[in-house]
Amino acid sequence: METLKTVEQLCHEHSLSEEQLAERTGLDVRRVRAIVTGQWTPSPAERDRVASAFGLSREQIAWGHRTPVEHLYGHGPQFGRTP
Repeated sequence: METLKTVEQLCHEHSLSEEQLAERTGLDVRRVRAIVTGQWTPSPAERDRVASAFGLSREQIAWGHRTPVEHLYGHGPQFGRTP
């Protein structure tokens, strides 16, 4: 089975900057930057546009957030000790 690559890995392999990818996809540079850094999960239409910039289908790319989810208990330090 083929290992899926992230958009960041594909940009590195194809020597594409975020600005160049934005030009190829027609997406806003800020949106492309968020997709590349894993802070935004693109819509199906955005996935198709990004994938076509690399000559791939959207199923051949690893999508999703890379920012870890941190669970906090209590109301935070401003209310005293948390369990």
